[in-house]
Amino acid sequence: MIDERLGQIAVDFWDITWNDQKRTLPYEMRLLLSLTNAVGAGRMRQATRELVKAYIHGLDSAALDDVFELLAWNQGIGYFSSEIGPSQLFQAYKLIKTREKSGKKRSEIEHELKEKFGEKNPDVKVQ
Repeated sequence: MIDERLGQIAVDFWDITWNDQKRTLPYEMRLLLSLTNAVGAGRMRQATRELVKAYIHGLDSAALDDVFELLAWNQGIGYFSSEIGPSQLFQAYKLIKTREKSGKKRSEIEHELKEKFGEKNPDVKVQ
């Protein structure tokens, strides 16, 4: 709406960032980096979307354990407890861990993640 050329630059930048075949890091790793950067910037909706995409693209939940441990370490336990713990991001993580522990199939967990933390969720969707 502001400037079509500027909009196209943004679209091209996104496409190069996420779809360019010259990227070295695996897609899932790039999503985790995006997730942690989003948390640092206070963008929990984005962080939640990145977590869901990473899991759906095959990321092992043990990698998420590492991510949340590092968030507690780097952000501090107070911030983790008051901001990350009650967030949709952490709720999605807990859903994965509890469903895996109860023996749910990955495909069922993925479906539930999409339902609970997808675009229908006002705390996650882009507004």
